[in-house]
Amino acid sequence: MRVLGIDPGLTRCGLGVVEGSIGRPLGLVDVGVVRTPSAWSVPERLVFIEKGIEARLDEHAPDAVAIERIFARSDVSTIMGTAQAAGIAMVCAARRGLPVALHTPSEVKAAVSGNGRADKAQVGAMVTRILRLDAMPKPADAADALALAITHIWRGGSQARIEAALAAAGRKAR
Repeated sequence: MRVLGIDPGLTRCGLGVVEGSIGRPLGLVDVGVVRTPSAWSVPERLVFIEKGIEARLDEHAPDAVAIERIFARSDVSTIMGTAQAAGIAMVCAARRGLPVALHTPSEVKAAVSGNGRADKAQVGAMVTRILRLDAMPKPADAADALALAITHIWRGGSQARIEAALAAAGRKAR
């Protein structure tokens, strides 16, 4: 399975592609960050982010897209920009018929480090170890995008099977 992980942000949008399956070593396919200047208007920034996501989708043809689920912080402007970038990512994936999964930051931290309250350095160190990289991906948005892709490979497949079984039984997942 090949997954594009997206750590949405208006200034820095992390994009990481990981390939592998449960029980087998995972491999880094690509990692980077789409950066937009704060002087640009929000619509210009969103178009630029969309182009960066579309380029990764074209180049790497992932099987799924994993996006960080937005959670409330104290700074409303940060939440809005992050939510807008996440929406663009969902549209890009949906346009291609790709499954989209939203993973919370604590879920991702727990999946890659074993601790849902791990800090950025711990997540980056574990991503480096899991993917057998020579150096930690920088900035943290890049490492977070890879962590999202890893989480989806490890957890997303089983969640999709549970939802499919519930749908077949005529029930909804909680």
